[in-house]
Amino acid sequence: MPDLDYALNPYIGCYHACSYCYARLYTRMREVAEKWGDVVAVKVNLIDVLRKEAVATSKGVVGVGTITDPYQPVEATYKLTRKSLEILLQSGFKVSIQTKSPLVTRDLDLLARYRGRVDVGFTITTLKREVASQIEPRAPPPEERARALRVLSDSGIKTWVFYGPIIPGLNDDDSTIESLIQLARSTNSELYYDSLHVKPFMLADHPLTPYAKLAEVYRWDELFKRIEGRCREYSVDCKPGLTRNKPSISIKSFLK
Repeated sequence: MPDLDYALNPYIGCYHACSYCYARLYTRMREVAEKWGDVVAVKVNLIDVLRKEAVATSKGVVGVGTITDPYQPVEATYKLTRKSLEILLQSGFKVSIQTKSPLVTRDLDLLARYRGRVDVGFTITTLKREVASQIEPRAPPPEERARALRVLSDSGIKTWVFYGPIIPGLNDDDSTIESLIQLARSTNSELYYDSLHVKPFMLADHPLTPYAKLAEVYRWDELFKRIEGRCREYSVDCKPGLTRNKPSISIKSFLK
């Protein structure tokens, strides 16, 4: 992630259990990785470590929530994200938060106080609740994320929408594209888009298997041009997310 200097993840694992989540592949705790969504580990010594590192580390941009949602339900109890933000912002760091949870508005006072060094992005794959529930079974409904996005934007905080992963045949339709671009426009948010990055766990006996098989032959360039064209029509700042390429692995060898 070229815009980030550091990553901070207060929790290991994520209750949201999104079917497309790659983070389980980069999680060293076996129990968390194998029971993704059901087991979440809390970094109970995080704040003590961060206080020391914030003093000894060069200032830069910290991505908060790169492989976990920093505002998943457990945050309401432990407040590790809130405490981490206090340390980072008071120490002169910039923070870039990515979440699916309206719980982030709980920290509006802190975020608004340091609004010049804060941005908040919401992953919104679709505004259709019935579609979102298929791929993000425990995440807050998309309309709640959209409301939280508006609250933050109205408070003068820089906001962005992450439209990804785009899954062929599921959330690549014109109405989804239109609604998300309209949301970005009405909240003065940037829009990032990203294709489905096919991982081996998606290719056998998995809810995404039918869609993963489509991903390699999908006309991604045509879709990206369509998204970018609509963004230009609405004067929305639109950027590719992690890549502007086809899915990150070839799936042919898995489909023999």
